[in-house]
Amino acid sequence: MIDNLKEDYPEASNFQCDYDVPNNEYGIVAIGGDLSSKNLIAAYSNGIFPWYNDDEDIIWWSPNPRCILLPSDIHIAKRLSRDIKKTVIRISFNTVFKKVIINCAAPRKHQDGTWLNQDMINAYDNLHKKGWSHSVEVWDENNLIGGLYGVAIDKIFFAESMYSQKNNASKFALLALCHVLKKNNFALVDCQVASPHLFTLGAKTVKKENFLEILENNCSSKNKFTQWPTGKINLNNFF
Repeated sequence: MIDNLKEDYPEASNFQCDYDVPNNEYGIVAIGGDLSSKNLIAAYSNGIFPWYNDDEDIIWWSPNPRCILLPSDIHIAKRLSRDIKKTVIRISFNTVFKKVIINCAAPRKHQDGTWLNQDMINAYDNLHKKGWSHSVEVWDENNLIGGLYGVAIDKIFFAESMYSQKNNASKFALLALCHVLKKNNFALVDCQVASPHLFTLGAKTVKKENFLEILENNCSSKNKFTQWPTGKINLNNFF
């Protein structure tokens, strides 16, 4: 790791990149390196994540401000709350991780594609096999209709991507995730970059220095989280 980057992230001594990037308004902190499980865990635990296009070197980001969601702050509209109470939608965890990430990578309306290339898919699938990366899956009968995935380290969940094939499916995934995280005393969900949609769900932004302090207090032991519910569970059990 480059010395300048190490000055800003003193605990990231295991993070490897080809060269660091001077402070900038975009939040790019480094370029190059690899997507090995060891490098990804070192990056995430220090607030750094990869995001790049197929034709680019790996670009590592740590934006300021940072978008976060406290598990207790998840907001569901009243009308949707009424629907949840009588729904037949079910939720599972970590049963079809590869399907979830592939669906997250699929092209969406008004987009040619996503940033999730094959190297990224393989890297997160490897993290999943090692117990670091996790998926939340939303089912309508036996049909997978939405979900999300991310990386859990200690008491932080680093959310990566979500998708819906039916209305509100990704919201249902996030609701179930926050229920589990709140029950297990997680500090926050890292949403990375703010958007109007995330704000409607209860997310907010914090200064980068505050975010890194939270990580230092809740993500330094680098423990895996294993207390995920099993089986398919009715959505209203998470509400």
